[in-house]
Amino acid sequence: MASTETSADKDTRDAKDRDGNDLAGLEAGLDALETARTGSRKPLRQTFTEKILPPVVAIALVLAVWQALVSFKIVDDPTKLPSPGAVWEVMRQAWLQGELLGYIWTSVSRGLLGFFFALLIGTPLGLLVARVKVVRAAIGPILSGLQSLPSVAWVPPAVIWLGLNNQMMYAVILLGAVPSIANGLVSGVDQVPPLFLRAGRTLGATGLKGTWHIVLPAALPGYVAGLKQGWAFSWRSLMAAEIIASFPDLGIGLGQLLENGRNASDMAMVFEAILLILTVGIAIDLLIFSPLERWVLRSRGLLVRS
Repeated sequence: MASTETSADKDTRDAKDRDGNDLAGLEAGLDALETARTGSRKPLRQTFTEKILPPVVAIALVLAVWQALVSFKIVDDPTKLPSPGAVWEVMRQAWLQGELLGYIWTSVSRGLLGFFFALLIGTPLGLLVARVKVVRAAIGPILSGLQSLPSVAWVPPAVIWLGLNNQMMYAVILLGAVPSIANGLVSGVDQVPPLFLRAGRTLGATGLKGTWHIVLPAALPGYVAGLKQGWAFSWRSLMAAEIIASFPDLGIGLGQLLENGRNASDMAMVFEAILLILTVGIAIDLLIFSPLERWVLRSRGLLVRS
């Protein structure tokens, strides 16, 4: 009987050892797979093919179609559609005269400074709306309504209130961007799992400490989405303000350049301004918001390092 029990115990131990070895092997395999996925980098050729070549081809196709419309006289009026060469020549002349960077810097400096002020206002406002029920009931619908209001609607009252100056530009940017930033943060906070909040309270993270260490990090995806949308509203608001409220003392930004081209019926200048506005918007997204978004996703294991 004793020998039988000993044999059974031995079989049980052997089975447990096999299961343990299998689990250890599985964990090691998963760790190795994860390390290979996150540690390896794509070859330069693959990166070029997947990330650089597609937008280059798309731009080339747009330029080819544009040139074809002019060359085959499908649109034979240069006052309606200038050729890519004509637009390039206008840009080249502006560069040689030292004006091109001035146009860009005037608008970019206003846009980034206005967005920074919107960030300082929209972040605490979003936290207040997200965490205080009375404030959400009172202000939440107003923020949603302001977000849907076209930014250009704020330009006339801002001119009347503040006059034709940079303060008017910043006011229009704030009114366009703050609701988007605040609503993005509110959406992010609403998606924080209650378990995180309970765990934070258990560890003593309450009040401002809990907001800083628990709520804000957990709400980052929604917050970053709100920041991207807030920048888009900031940039569009600024362009609307520069187009409508033109004044010599304000300098010539990209919106003013667009309006100058319209007043002079110079379509090459109009297209120059449109392309510069588009280029700056894309550049800010690629240099600031896309890396920030990738960092947030990667920190949550949602994006493989490449």
